[in-house]
Amino acid sequence: MLEAAIFVIFPFCMVFAAVSDLVSMTIANRVSLLLVAAFAVLAPLTGMGWAEIGLHFAAGAAVLAVTFVLFAIGGMGGGDAKLMAASAVWFGFGLGLVNYLVVAALAGGLLTVALVLFRSSGLSLLVGNHLLLRHVADSKAGIPYGIALGFGGLLAYAESPLMQWAIARLAA
Repeated sequence: MLEAAIFVIFPFCMVFAAVSDLVSMTIANRVSLLLVAAFAVLAPLTGMGWAEIGLHFAAGAAVLAVTFVLFAIGGMGGGDAKLMAASAVWFGFGLGLVNYLVVAALAGGLLTVALVLFRSSGLSLLVGNHLLLRHVADSKAGIPYGIALGFGGLLAYAESPLMQWAIARLAA
């Protein structure tokens, strides 16, 4: 049961955030809260020590501090900043967090270039009224960076300590 929660909660939240950002250009606070609360409940049940749990929350706080500055200067949306910090809690300080941030940054850059090209094409006029694509086609809308965060989170998730614990348990 514990392994199932680890396999489902983080990926579900990342996919939900990506789709939500695509459709509405918002990421609900409940997604970030669910990620943090689920980690707080699951981590001690896996045998993770309190010091290590504290370091995971410190990683989230460090990412939140950086993303808050980016939000304050208009470089990132508030939902994106909170999602990035909440997902960083699952990775802690380590290579998994670095991989997550690098993949999300690269995916975000590609997404930005693709949206700029798409928005300047005639195709954007054709899909401008489509429910799922109206924000993608709107040149005044921002970049739904939750898509990149979801992609990066899913690709790096296997390197998170909880996922490694769950895989080891199933392999045993």
